[in-house]
Amino acid sequence: MSSQVSTSRGLHPPGKLGTFESPHVWPLSAPPGHPEAGRGDDQDVRLLSVAWNQDCGCFAAGTSNGFRIFNCEPFKETFRRDLKSGGFGIVEMLFRCNILALVGGGSNVQYPPNKVMIWDDHQSRCIGEFAFRSDVRAVKLAKDYIVIVLERKIYVYNFTDLKLLYQIDTLSNPKGLCCLSHHSNTSVLACPGVHQGHVRVEHFGLKMTKTIPAHDSHISCMALTMDGLLLATASTKGTLIRIFNTMDGTRLQEVRRGLDKAEIYSIALSPNVQWLAVSSDKGTVHIFSLRVRVAGEDASNEQRTLEGPWMDHQNSSSSIDPLVQTNTGSNASSSLSFMRGILPKYFSSEWSFAQFHLPEVTRYIVAFGAQNTVMMVGLDGSFYRCSFDQVNGGQMLQKEYFRFLKSDTPPFRTSST
Repeated sequence: MSSQVSTSRGLHPPGKLGTFESPHVWPLSAPPGHPEAGRGDDQDVRLLSVAWNQDCGCFAAGTSNGFRIFNCEPFKETFRRDLKSGGFGIVEMLFRCNILALVGGGSNVQYPPNKVMIWDDHQSRCIGEFAFRSDVRAVKLAKDYIVIVLERKIYVYNFTDLKLLYQIDTLSNPKGLCCLSHHSNTSVLACPGVHQGHVRVEHFGLKMTKTIPAHDSHISCMALTMDGLLLATASTKGTLIRIFNTMDGTRLQEVRRGLDKAEIYSIALSPNVQWLAVSSDKGTVHIFSLRVRVAGEDASNEQRTLEGPWMDHQNSSSSIDPLVQTNTGSNASSSLSFMRGILPKYFSSEWSFAQFHLPEVTRYIVAFGAQNTVMMVGLDGSFYRCSFDQVNGGQMLQKEYFRFLKSDTPPFRTSST
């Protein structure tokens, strides 16, 4: 699968760029056919995609007429650009800097789904473009890399000069599954392998490749910790989530979402690597307690920064020791779990520690916020923030709800005490 790359002069490394801090600091006009800043009518605007940035402090929404950026804490729309000729099916941020990767979607006639545009909103122009013979399934950004995912191949480019560094073959990957680490000391990529149920892990800094036989069925969802040393996976069965050490492939823990088959929409690992969240088509978000040792301070003591991926993370999971309980709560299990190896496997399973039942039937992505909260963003334009009891678990408490995209009405907010 060949590709074409075109670049514009003036490409800067991401560390020198501005941030999406305020909707007022960006140009309010753009060349014809390019994204324009503004606040148009939401009538007939369709939401095509939602995606967290790398630290889940904000998220990007691709719409049928452009894209919008939302801050999570406090929740607010910080920026938008509207198009007259179509929208974007993929909008990938690089922390909070003004570089985005855009792929056309919906009825977009200018940017087809087989092209990736690297957009610098500070300069209000495209600084690089990648064209392929097949549709782009996903784009991932890190401070050093641009990763473009096709159905059977992944291309890794140098961020500074857009030169191709690696080509990775995969099994059929229509969901564009791929995840990257975002830590100053590690460069890790995880993606489906060339065999069913296998995950390929690339440690670029160590020049090491590890293949993990994660499941018997096809992989349907995966997530890495910020340092890339822990990997969580789910298969197309959607009943079990497994956590692995990416250095040696050891399975550290296995938790059970349920007994019935489900499509897993999203997996999230908390910054302090003590909790795991899962959303699926069953409409319930599950929180699991993780039994891994984490080096460094608790992530709740960290300050989120706006500078981007060069931030210093204190919550590295570089010291991994399975079966060490670091949480105040533990997952539920069957009263017959002591008969492990005799009764069917689900009797010895670890079940979720906390749950939240979503009223809407739509695709949700999940992430952890500050102070034992979980955030959920849906393709129906809804945003939830819930809290969970770290000692007793059980049903989560809804703290906030926003409708950030709804025809004929502006976003509205409800809160609970």
